[in-house]
Amino acid sequence: MKKNKSKSVVHGSDRVIEIVMLLVIIVFLIIVLYPLYYVVVASVSNPYDVYAGKTFLFPSGFTLEGYMRVFKEKAIATGYLNSIIYTVLGTVISTALVVMTAYPLSRKELPGKKAIMIFFIITMYFSGGLIPTYLVVAKTGLLNTVWALILPGGVSVFNVIVARTYFEGSIPQEMYEAADIDGCGNMKTFLKIVLPLSKPIIAVMVIFAMVAFWNDWFTSLIYMSDKNKYPLQLALRQILIQSQASANAMSGMDGGYAEANRITELIKFASMVVGAVPMLIAYPFVQKYFEKGLMVGAVKG
Repeated sequence: MKKNKSKSVVHGSDRVIEIVMLLVIIVFLIIVLYPLYYVVVASVSNPYDVYAGKTFLFPSGFTLEGYMRVFKEKAIATGYLNSIIYTVLGTVISTALVVMTAYPLSRKELPGKKAIMIFFIITMYFSGGLIPTYLVVAKTGLLNTVWALILPGGVSVFNVIVARTYFEGSIPQEMYEAADIDGCGNMKTFLKIVLPLSKPIIAVMVIFAMVAFWNDWFTSLIYMSDKNKYPLQLALRQILIQSQASANAMSGMDGGYAEANRITELIKFASMVVGAVPMLIAYPFVQKYFEKGLMVGAVKG
């Protein structure tokens, strides 16, 4: 009887811990999701009601004017297409470079790999700066091309470290030994054995690169002068600046500034949603690989 009581007490305490953990997860989920929900609600609400705190949970003064004004601009379609091209191309190149860099660094037989890693890590803390980087891009003829957005930041040292840790901890040494016995060279081992076992970490590298390239607007601002090559984020920025300029120009008119400012706020919130939706759609497709690869690649052993 005492054993049964102790077991029931243990099960009861486990149940309490599970409930507490579930409540904690729900609280964190709300904290993470509410800002996005609020932006969506604000994008279809009257800005004055947003400022008055009337859109805490539900839209107030429902309107789609912000979205209509955003999508009325031809630059949006061009920006979407450019961003998709830059993101896909940049993700493929960046992921390939990171994986091909991390794999040799994970092999014990690579001579001087510690010195190479030190060289890589130094670049995480020190760089030439904006002006020297711009001069390099200009002298190599990359200005106003897609390569200016991809090549200078094509290899993330952080991603290399995560991928290297995954290769070291998740690919058994026996697999390499068996490949050597079967006569596989380094390239064949990499293509036939390592890559098929590395889907989780590749998914992590893909999502990291995809989000980075999709959200990057500052690089385009520096290196792109042709508006037809602007990515979506830079196109949205230009639309928002134009709407703010219009509001300032109408400040001297009775009621003009208030109306222009209302439209500017609608465009601002709508732009946030328009820029975030593609990544929100893409993430679920790689989520299961992303979670597994991130955890395994972040902890050695």
